[in-house]
Amino acid sequence: MARSHFTLDLGAIRHNVGVLLSALDGAELWAVVKADAYGHGAEDVAPAALASGATALCVATVPEALALRPLVPGARLIVLGPAAADEVRPAREARLELVTAAGDVPEGIPVHLKLDTGMGRWGLGELLTPGRDVVGLMTHFATADSDPSFAREQLERFLRATAGHTGLTRHAANSAAALTLPESRLDAARCGIALYGVDPLGDHGARWGLRPALRWESEVALARRLARGEGTGYGLRFVARDETWVGIVPVGYGDGLRRDLTGTEVLVAGARRRIVGTVSMDAVAVELPGPVDPGTPVTLLGDGITAEAHARVAGTIAYEVVCGLTSRPSRATRVVVDA
Repeated sequence: MARSHFTLDLGAIRHNVGVLLSALDGAELWAVVKADAYGHGAEDVAPAALASGATALCVATVPEALALRPLVPGARLIVLGPAAADEVRPAREARLELVTAAGDVPEGIPVHLKLDTGMGRWGLGELLTPGRDVVGLMTHFATADSDPSFAREQLERFLRATAGHTGLTRHAANSAAALTLPESRLDAARCGIALYGVDPLGDHGARWGLRPALRWESEVALARRLARGEGTGYGLRFVARDETWVGIVPVGYGDGLRRDLTGTEVLVAGARRRIVGTVSMDAVAVELPGPVDPGTPVTLLGDGITAEAHARVAGTIAYEVVCGLTSRPSRATRVVVDA
């Protein structure tokens, strides 16, 4: 029996592509499907995003792109991260596009020049003279989700540096900028987290009209009665003040339910219940109002239980929550629906 199961709703992916295309108002949407589509499954998300109007796919590494190429033979595949010297040839053979953030520009393959305008990470200090293989000019916002004024400063630097380079695609916006900074949309936007229905600003995707694409469900394997003074879990971080029932759910940080999610809420038979005690590798306890039968459904994501809410409890971002989910067959089943 699977410990839990994930359901990927491709209808939600298509819906979110439509929301983003409407926001971009004519700019192209490039769907970011790195990290296995942020834990959602790139082999399913990538074709759905393209069929719904995205015009390119973005990944972080050459191996990610090579794995996708047979599934999307005619698609533009852009590798956003650095490529090693021995990866250029297979990238060229697979018709990938690379990003250059240093002085060396590979030949015979489409290239995007990346300008560092304030991220302080990958990027050229000043723009190189674009050669014949250069097809795009790009930058990366550091604070589009937290400080729009600095993002606008970065955009101004980028626009000044790239002025006059006609015929090249300019792209800067991520999900947060695409939704909140209209002037940053330019020719194309690289959108990731919003594609999956998650709010890039950490609130709730519904405020942008986005729909979460992933459900995560399990069940109560055992209901236990704790007498006053008895506890549950490693370190006995939860000790019952009065008689308390807890449901033991067979998921934990080995499945992506982070150890710092103690206190977050899940649904048990449709009602909100709190995770108590220490999240262990393979199990977690949920506080109950009374005994329930084994097999009682538990919703860890879906029906109002959001990655954004989990992230707030954990003191992190929803990106990290969804990217950490483990849907491999040894620990979960995975279902794709086309609703």
